[in-house]
Amino acid sequence: MTDQKNPTPRKKRLPSTFYNMISMVGTAIAVISLALIIFMMALEYFADSHSPYVGIIAFLILPTFLVMGLAIAAVGVFRQNRRRKLGLPSTEKLAIIDFNNPTHFRATVLVGGGFIIFLALTAFGSYQAFEYTESDAFCGTVCHVEMKPEYTAYSVSPHARVGCVKCHIGSGAEWFVKAKISGMYQVYAVLFDKVPRPIETPIENLRPSRDTCEQCHWPAHFYNEKLVVHDYFGYEEDNMHWKLQLLMKIGGGGEDGPAKGIHWHMNINNTIEYVATDKKRIDIPWVKSVGPDGNEKIFRSVESDLSDEDLAGYKSRKMDCIDCHNRPTHHYNPPAKLVNRAMTLEQVSQDLPGIKWLLVELMSMEYETTDEALTAIEEGVNKHYAEDYPELVTSRADDIAEAIATAQRLFTTNIFPEMKVSWREFPDHIGHLTTPGCFRCHDGLHETESGEVLSRDCNICHTIVAQERKSGETLVSLDSVEYVHPEDIDGEWKETNCSECHGE
Repeated sequence: MTDQKNPTPRKKRLPSTFYNMISMVGTAIAVISLALIIFMMALEYFADSHSPYVGIIAFLILPTFLVMGLAIAAVGVFRQNRRRKLGLPSTEKLAIIDFNNPTHFRATVLVGGGFIIFLALTAFGSYQAFEYTESDAFCGTVCHVEMKPEYTAYSVSPHARVGCVKCHIGSGAEWFVKAKISGMYQVYAVLFDKVPRPIETPIENLRPSRDTCEQCHWPAHFYNEKLVVHDYFGYEEDNMHWKLQLLMKIGGGGEDGPAKGIHWHMNINNTIEYVATDKKRIDIPWVKSVGPDGNEKIFRSVESDLSDEDLAGYKSRKMDCIDCHNRPTHHYNPPAKLVNRAMTLEQVSQDLPGIKWLLVELMSMEYETTDEALTAIEEGVNKHYAEDYPELVTSRADDIAEAIATAQRLFTTNIFPEMKVSWREFPDHIGHLTTPGCFRCHDGLHETESGEVLSRDCNICHTIVAQERKSGETLVSLDSVEYVHPEDIDGEWKETNCSECHGE
């Protein structure tokens, strides 16, 4: 019979130096971290939609605690070995818990139950925090002043229901880690007021659009044409209305039709590379095209004097969706476009004398603050009609008030004086009215050594099927109407980029 007072000691599975309170605490931290890692991985595996934030928690944050716990356990073992060598008293004995002792039992139940509840609450809180950090509100409102332009423009954009992280990060841990590393500097910049005003674009390390945009938009399946109608109002007193109808040659990538048209650039069998000499990617002196047969063509601008050695100093970029759709969500539209749209939708009365010119003029002025701009718009409109059309101040009071409110709303969603954000600093490369856009390459000046030219012909991208002119005449032709500029500028528009006049 075994002596109950001196029972035979059980054989320890681990070295005796491991059995100390420091090593036990470290081991507990490591085990809990490992359990949470497994839980997060299972959560991600069975979830209907995948979030990049799970990756950062499961593969970066929790492994840090796991390693820290193992390090603490190792410190405990090292300390025990050192005490043995120095002949100091051993600390290997652990606390004895006797469940037959009511005091021990109650204490164990209270401490253990409290720990389980704490662990459950911590897991729940961590998940709620994770949910918030991937929300659009977190991305757009935590850094309120700095992110206000981007968040406001996003909120009224076509992608307002697409989460920020879906485009800026996408799925997978690799780009999530890259985004968070770059975000560390952004946190520092906000805390110490180092954020540039305006924030510089384009973003150099943005994930390729094939990994983000093309999860919904599939260029290979774009085909045929799309009718686009533009309504314009003149700067005359009667706000002369005229209309342009374009058949946009969307083209596509070859799945449901031949690779042609605008999205020929994005055909998977074609590769377009270019060199830009400025940060906004407007000045493009060199373009390389590689077709599906491997045939390579290099186009150089005849106006550029850059040598091969000079070009080697610039980094070439493979063209993707963002090179044309560079403002897919955060649109900062020019006042003329905003007022044209508002008048077309009758949010601003079309027959208020000179309203088009007046609103564009007031919205285009530079202000220090948004409040200053809103006050100037209201005072400017009221002053104009009080001085030039006093009879309308009473008879058209509602229309004037609606025009003021609409202009103020459009200003607050497109122009942000505090961050120096407007259409001027953020050119939209779709089209070519207010920025060079298409004409960055298709200017008729990029040639190969054999004399092949990147054409400037408007009909490459669109056909004008109808133009309603200021004279009231409307011309229609499915073969293409010859464009007539609304102002008589002697055909200057054929050789001068639209943006040279409309971009100011």
